[in-house]
Amino acid sequence: MRASEIRAEIAAELKALAAAGMRPGLAVVLVGHNPASEIYVRGKVKSCEELGIYSEKHAPSETVSTKELLDLIADLNRRDEIDGILVQLPLPSQVDSKKVLMAVDPAKDVDGFHPVNVGFLSTQRPGLVPCTPAGIIEILKRSGIPIAGQEAVVVGRSDIVGKPTAMLLLNGNATVTVCHSKTRDLPAVCRRADILVAAIGRAGMITTDFVKPGATVIDVGMNRVTEQAEFDSLFPEDARRQELFRSKGSTLVGDVHPRVSEVAGAITPVPGGVGPLTIAMLMVNTVRAAKLRRGSRTAELARA
Repeated sequence: MRASEIRAEIAAELKALAAAGMRPGLAVVLVGHNPASEIYVRGKVKSCEELGIYSEKHAPSETVSTKELLDLIADLNRRDEIDGILVQLPLPSQVDSKKVLMAVDPAKDVDGFHPVNVGFLSTQRPGLVPCTPAGIIEILKRSGIPIAGQEAVVVGRSDIVGKPTAMLLLNGNATVTVCHSKTRDLPAVCRRADILVAAIGRAGMITTDFVKPGATVIDVGMNRVTEQAEFDSLFPEDARRQELFRSKGSTLVGDVHPRVSEVAGAITPVPGGVGPLTIAMLMVNTVRAAKLRRGSRTAELARA
């Protein structure tokens, strides 16, 4: 599994940094009690504990104001033992999310959302890259799938996944097309792709009609299906999954229809594909932020 490979590499880097007296630190800000967010944060904190990265969770109430969150971010920015700050989205409606994210020190922005880091990515300068797009590139590289010279299509133009993934593929010398709701004849555009990245948040939308035989398909989607009719359209002949669906009342499905595996040359599973890589790349970013922030002495001890 690619995530376990990356975690092993991070563990080795952390040993070298510990020998130099440095322990990277991550602060996670989780507002309120969103069940999905709580699961994500729990996984991130657990990964820190397992690897030996210092972590702390800040859990303001659902009624927190923008000013209170800005004060918390300012405090975390000042603390030298905190190398990474992650603000778990979504934030409550009364909070100005953009203002909060902009307040994070770019050097501690382990999500790679700050405009400074977006600019570094677009100009290929050292910085912090969004975790999911970085994980997608790791999947391709570690699977021996070439990027240079390939035609890549990214379905979805979000600031978090679609745009930075397109930029990373472009930086890797792919020819990149970004698709969205206004794209004409979406299946035809997608069928050109040697590398197809689906990041739209619609269960099973990418069907076999969208995929060139032998293409590499990266499924970023994580959609919870609860309706029997929708489940039956996705998994009509999967008896084991049907049994699990009946017992749980739901199942997780990507943006790519399961039958695409019959056409694609390679495809990432959901769950268990891009998700674990995203958390692994958060750990990579935390270590990278520590090295970039704390100077060349420690940076020399671990691979950039």
